[in-house]
Amino acid sequence: MKRSKLYLIGLAMALCVGAAHAQQYKWKDARGRTVYGDVPPAGVKATPIGPVPAAPAAAPAAGTETAKAAGAKDAKPLSPAEKEMEFRRRVKEAQEAAAKQAEKDKTERDRQENCELAREQERTLASGQRVARVNEKGERYYVDDAQRAQELTKARQSVSEWCK
Repeated sequence: MKRSKLYLIGLAMALCVGAAHAQQYKWKDARGRTVYGDVPPAGVKATPIGPVPAAPAAAPAAGTETAKAAGAKDAKPLSPAEKEMEFRRRVKEAQEAAAKQAEKDKTERDRQENCELAREQERTLASGQRVARVNEKGERYYVDDAQRAQELTKARQSVSEWCK
């Protein structure tokens, strides 16, 4: 029984050692109460309590703003709030880039579709076959040679415009 109590006390002390090395902060919350913790919320003036623990030797990732601004050697590790802001900024940039690329792809697809339609119209008119149209009364009529020449000119302009 004594031995198990000693193991339990030793385990409890080992767990407390990790918490003793963490940096603690003191700040006032929205209600004016004093709050203690290891990570202060963003936008709050927090006062460190006790000695500042030694920072880990790991440098921030090469792509982060702090690493770019201060150099990888003397850049401080990011706080959780800063990491969250950096993550959200990267996600927003990725979404904007994806939306811009999607718009660019859609524009290119539309241009190709219009090019194909203009070429089809040009082939139809240049073939010499009879071309029928429907007037506003719903009656079908055939395009004469003068109308064909005008429409062929317009179709060739469309091809040159869309098929660059």
